[in-house]
Amino acid sequence: MNQRNLSLPFGCVLRKATSADQWSIRLLVLSAKLDPTQLNWQQFWVIESDENLIACGQLRNFSEAQELGSLVVASAWRGCGLGTLLTQHLINIATQPLYLECLGERLAQFYSRFDFVPISFEDLPQFSRTRGLSTLNGKFRFSQLAKRLLRVPVVFMKHQGQTNS
Repeated sequence: MNQRNLSLPFGCVLRKATSADQWSIRLLVLSAKLDPTQLNWQQFWVIESDENLIACGQLRNFSEAQELGSLVVASAWRGCGLGTLLTQHLINIATQPLYLECLGERLAQFYSRFDFVPISFEDLPQFSRTRGLSTLNGKFRFSQLAKRLLRVPVVFMKHQGQTNS
């Protein structure tokens, strides 16, 4: 992904979330109909304009992997490149193998621009040996069940680029 042309719109700031952001993050995530159960404000980066949160994304940490998730841009700000900028930032600060799950082909195409490739559930690492990773594995296992039983269009992806180790 070419990062040279990425810049925040005038008046916008990219920063690490603070405890004061937790309800705004929750509202953004709920507005996008994403899973609100595994939100940890300490793992979020946010973009704000005029002291209002307009985008957020989470880099969930596990002992041997990370998950990019809860990436949301407020509807009034979509199309300004904020999702691209935030995704690239989270990839740049990742230090371990990076995974994500998304709904549908449109989002999978978006993430493929950043060197994420679709993988099957069976190709996900089996994390059961490590307590922290079993949480990630359990989350993906639940998504796989929803995909099979409810035909939810879940796509599992892995980042193929280098992480900053």
